Amino acid sequence: MNAEELRQLKVDKVVDARGVACPGPLLEAKRAVTGVPIRGVMEVVSSDEGTTEDVPLWAKKVGHEYLGTVADAGLWHIYLRRGK
Repeated sequence: MNAEELRQLKVDKVVDARGVACPGPLLEAKRAVTGVPIRGVMEVVSSDEGTTEDVPLWAKKVGHEYLGTVADAGLWHIYLRRGK
């Protein structure tokens, strides 16, 4: 998906992890995903660039679908679809 398509997704849950250092954003995402319906979309907003690698790897490992990342003024918006 391109950046515009990602921005237009209906997001079921936003995890605001701005200002949280690694591995905090990943841990917050792990806790929050249980509140997202199956096939629902979660957005993780982080100021830690490492999150752009951590979240997609974790998503793939546990069966969620990584949709893409949008960089925006020092923040990263990472989108995934809950798989199970």
